[in-house]
Amino acid sequence: MDWVTGQPPGGDKSYNTCLVIVEGFRNTPIFLPWHKDDTAMNTALLIWNIVVSFTGIFTNIISDRDPKFTSALWTNLHHLLKQSYPSSQPTSHKLMVWLEE
Repeated sequence: MDWVTGQPPGGDKSYNTCLVIVEGFRNTPIFLPWHKDDTAMNTALLIWNIVVSFTGIFTNIISDRDPKFTSALWTNLHHLLKQSYPSSQPTSHKLMVWLEE
């Protein structure tokens, strides 16, 4: 996943960046118009609405972006998937402790 920046604004929403995602299984490129200043949550929503519906859930992200952005992107994707950490749910956490004993 990478962004091509510095493009002249275009389209009805004045996109100035292209988000490029290469789907690993089929090695298929996906090009999405984007805004340079969009957040990790907006990127997660775009990936969720367009990419995941086309390719399915992926297991890793390779990006040259800041690790904070990649972490925020993963966090937002997990939120969209309604996933959470077992330790944040008391019942699940108690069950895991019981199983480990």
